[in-house]
Amino acid sequence: MKIIIAGAGEVGFHLAKLLSFESQDITLIDTDKERLNYAEKNLDIKTIKGDACSLSLIREANVGSSDLFISVTSQETTNITICALAKQLGCKKTIARISSIEFINAADDVSFSDLGVDELFSPEELAAVEIQQLLDQSAFSDSYEFEDGALTLIGTTLDPSVPFVGKSVKEAATIFPDVHFMPIALQRKGTQYTIIPRGDTVFEANDQVYFITLKKGVEELYKLTGKTKESIKNVMILGGGKIGLNTARELCEKKFRVTIVEQNKAKAFEIADQLPDAMVIHGDGRSVDLLDEEDIETMDAFISVTENSETNIMSCLMAKSKKVKKAIALVENMDYFQLSHSVGIDTLINKKLLTANTIFRYIRRGEVVDMTTLTNMNAEILEFIVNPESKVNGISIRDIDFPRSATIGGVIKNGEGAIVLGDYTIEAGDRVVVCCLPRAIRKVESLFL
Repeated sequence: MKIIIAGAGEVGFHLAKLLSFESQDITLIDTDKERLNYAEKNLDIKTIKGDACSLSLIREANVGSSDLFISVTSQETTNITICALAKQLGCKKTIARISSIEFINAADDVSFSDLGVDELFSPEELAAVEIQQLLDQSAFSDSYEFEDGALTLIGTTLDPSVPFVGKSVKEAATIFPDVHFMPIALQRKGTQYTIIPRGDTVFEANDQVYFITLKKGVEELYKLTGKTKESIKNVMILGGGKIGLNTARELCEKKFRVTIVEQNKAKAFEIADQLPDAMVIHGDGRSVDLLDEEDIETMDAFISVTENSETNIMSCLMAKSKKVKKAIALVENMDYFQLSHSVGIDTLINKKLLTANTIFRYIRRGEVVDMTTLTNMNAEILEFIVNPESKVNGISIRDIDFPRSATIGGVIKNGEGAIVLGDYTIEAGDRVVVCCLPRAIRKVESLFL
């Protein structure tokens, strides 16, 4: 696939890096020579220095024969303009990064596809949505919904007291025959290897396990894993940037009691004007005295989304020391993800990773309508729509030549989720949720073509 990326900042470089690993034909455009030199030195891609708004420059990049044009510069108006030009010059698909969610909310009134922009996305809004899902499933470390919760991905660490620890997946299914969830990936404590569970895979204490579950299966998981569903109403947010503001706005609409701590005085007053239902504190959120004054120990959740990853991590650790139930930190350094559970933070989120999840579904073969990656694990969760021509159409799961490094977690049919076993026959129109390791992706994709 031929892909052009406009903007070599953090998001653009990360996308180019991930896509180049998959041997895609990548061209990266930016006005900053140093950024391009770094990208060219570290990645197997082509770079072009210049303004992507220049018709001659994007023609030089052969935009007319490209499959995908992604514009992720820091200016949303520039991104929309570039995508419109690329589309008119013959690019098959265009995606623009935006900052204001106003454009996304206006999708029913304004047709951006008519302008030449096929998809809009906001990393800040993706992060805000991720935070809300994590608060909804407060006892678990990770959560992701497919089709408004018809199937839900949940990640947790198994305590030694969990009743199926020491038992194989098959034995656990026999002991708990009425459960409505399926283990799809796990990682042993102290290792970095992702295991796709089979019937003979034995659960061990301190395994980090991901499950696909139905709505009623969530409560079962709470019960079996010994987790307690905490009631979260009081939330403190450190950082009043776009993510903090978007998160606070949506939490206020859901009647959460929100406190925002913002160091910039002018920004603090601006937030107070925009969010009259939130309490806005002007001050340095790194100050233990300030947080104690604001009764941090009474908070149910602490969310740190400043522009500094280290500040976010340290402030979340401090919040956990004050017995806050849930701590979520925004980080930019992907290496920090390996540290999250070992240092005691519930969840780390990363804008670049969330962006990559959104973009990757457009480069996967087969009709991929949703995807996510597993925190700390080298695996992808893909939601495919089965077409009449798909190789799996009309075939029972046990008869599909499915790679061992992949598994079907569940199926959504007519909006209803189902945990399916080997006797289930896949039909056209089904939405199939698959977990697979990188080496299995091409094989899995071919089954849904």
